[in-house]
Amino acid sequence: MTDGTVFRAGWTLDEVQWSRFDASKVEPWMITAIKAAALVEFNAPDYVSYLKRVFTDAKTRALIEQWGKEETQHGRALGRWAEMADPAFNLQESFARFRAGYQPPHFAEDAINVTSIRGSRRGEMISRCVVESGTSSYYSAIRDMTDEPVLKEIAGRIAADEYRHYKLFYEIMNEQKERDLPFWKKLIVAVGRINESDDDELAFAYYCALVPKGQETQTPYVRAQCAKDSYKTLLRIYRRQHIQRLAQMVSKAVGADPQGRLTKAAGGLLWRMIRFRAGLAGVTAKAAA
Repeated sequence: MTDGTVFRAGWTLDEVQWSRFDASKVEPWMITAIKAAALVEFNAPDYVSYLKRVFTDAKTRALIEQWGKEETQHGRALGRWAEMADPAFNLQESFARFRAGYQPPHFAEDAINVTSIRGSRRGEMISRCVVESGTSSYYSAIRDMTDEPVLKEIAGRIAADEYRHYKLFYEIMNEQKERDLPFWKKLIVAVGRINESDDDELAFAYYCALVPKGQETQTPYVRAQCAKDSYKTLLRIYRRQHIQRLAQMVSKAVGADPQGRLTKAAGGLLWRMIRFRAGLAGVTAKAAA
């Protein structure tokens, strides 16, 4: 949190100070963002199943299992907050809709993955580092901008977990007995994973968060529009420093200098990419909010 609070690993929902919830400090647009985040986090078991097909040693599988439990708890925490902020929201019901509509091929139980869809186990861990860089920066941004006490606490707890997850995946990557990837291949994996932020997962999660059950016919899912709207929400949450921190974490994962010129340029590029995908390339950040 911005007051210097450091949250320990292994926290539970009972440790969250739910009684401090202040409805007067809840912004409606933020509720949608948190609902969508809850659905994505709650979907961790599918990622666990996939990663356990890629990594077969007992040690790594145990670490992946623990990671999945923590990610699922993030979904429960965010979902509980969203249910407090919007009593009409039900995490389990919304997740069922999301799960039915988002089923990538490599998550299928009968899928056979000898290696990662990234081409190697090292590539898979680079991809995971990119994701954890994004989530750590995202929840840090939420923590810094919200005035609602419970959400600030939850976001702080999750941001700390996601940073620990980044370090975990970075260590797993370096422990692989595979030959190290050349820099250009690492960069391709990282950029490819960043580009996937425009896929159905985030867009459909945003749709399920925004459109109540029973209103799908009146408001059908249009991926392009939902993706654009979700990016507009990102612009209201992120600040440049959070994006630069994201770029530094990704740079380290691919073997670049986190403080170098390439990283600084990448931070600016990421910021422009978010604005472009939000359809606000020519609009100032203040106006976008």
